[in-house]
Order: sequence, then structure tokens, then C-alpha cells
Amino acid sequence: MLFDPFITHNALAKGKADAGTVPADYILISHAHEDHVADLLPIAQRTGATVVCAYEVHSWCQHKGIAATHPMNTGGAWQFPFGTVRCVEAVHSSTFADGTPGGNPMGYVLELAEGKNLYFAGDTALSQNMQLIPRRTRLDMALLPIGGNFTMDAVDALQAAEFIQCQDIIGMHYDTFGYIKIDHAAAKETFAAKNKNLTLMEIGQQLER
Repeated sequence: MLFDPFITHNALAKGKADAGTVPADYILISHAHEDHVADLLPIAQRTGATVVCAYEVHSWCQHKGIAATHPMNTGGAWQFPFGTVRCVEAVHSSTFADGTPGGNPMGYVLELAEGKNLYFAGDTALSQNMQLIPRRTRLDMALLPIGGNFTMDAVDALQAAEFIQCQDIIGMHYDTFGYIKIDHAAAKETFAAKNKNLTLMEIGQQLER
């Protein structure tokens, strides 16, 4: 399962990841911005993976020759072989590089068949609607943006972690561009002060839970 593949044009990934070899059975797309769909088409074409996405992204993929898509929208849920995917609000924007509308940006709550539950927030601001997530799903882990400028920063992400009642957070959407470079130590200290774990992974690093 792949989320928002941005590898080939990611300067931080040079020599550490290869879009031409990464495996995928499913590709989940949160929104249409270029740093989230840059490697979508070649990976989907090579692997035959099913692309799970907003309806407008689905239409764009179909126009580009990707047949294996599953369109969704905010508030919807679907049972896949690996578990249930529920689309939740992401407060952001969504437009392809050519100006084509990308529909609603979304996050995903995954209730996996092996019993683990995951929240992938996508690019989002802090939202009070995040408090609805734990009313339905107890989360084991969440991936939250922490880079600021375009999304939440670490302080808002900590509040989001409290809203979703999740202790184990993986930070994302930071350091890739000058606008979103962060102080790693300060971000970790922000979370540690509230007894929450923030993991900042290196590209290519593997994490087991």
C-alpha cells in the first residue's frame, strides 16, 4: 500500500528510493498537488495497483489510461480485501499542476484486517472534526503533517494527536522544500512534553509496529 508517491522529483530521496522498483497493490491519493501525485501514473502503470482517490482524481487517472481506480469522497467508506477505508476531511486545496480540479482533499482512516487501525491525514490544517475519528475508530498509529506553512506545524499536530486520541505519531510533509524545513529536536520535544511519541523517519527507513 502506497500513499501519495513523491519519489523521482524529491531531492531528499535521491539514491535512497526508486519509483521504478517500489511495489504497490493499492495507491491511496489524498489530493492532486504535484508533490503527492508525481509518481502516481508510472507506478500505477507498472504495478497495476488500484488507485483509491477522490472522484476527480479517478477521472483524471482514467483519462491518463489508468483503469484500476476506486473513486471515493469525504465521508464514504469501502471494504477492501485488506480492510476498511474511510475518507475523512482534510482542510487543504487540491488542483493538478495543469489546473485540473482535484476534488476534495481527503485523509484516510484504515481499519486493517489484522486488527490495527491507522489514520493518514494527508495535507491538512488542524480541524475540530478530527475529534470525530476516535468516536468510531480506536487508532494505533497516525501519520500527521508537521511542516507548517502549507499544513499543520508540530504544535497544531500535537493538538490533532490529542483530538484523535492517538499516542503513536509519524510526522510527514516536512523538510522537502525550504518552506517546510523544521527543527527535529524541537518537534519531538513538543510531543514528548505531552507524553506522545513523534517518529521522524529517514527516507528508506523501515518501521515495525
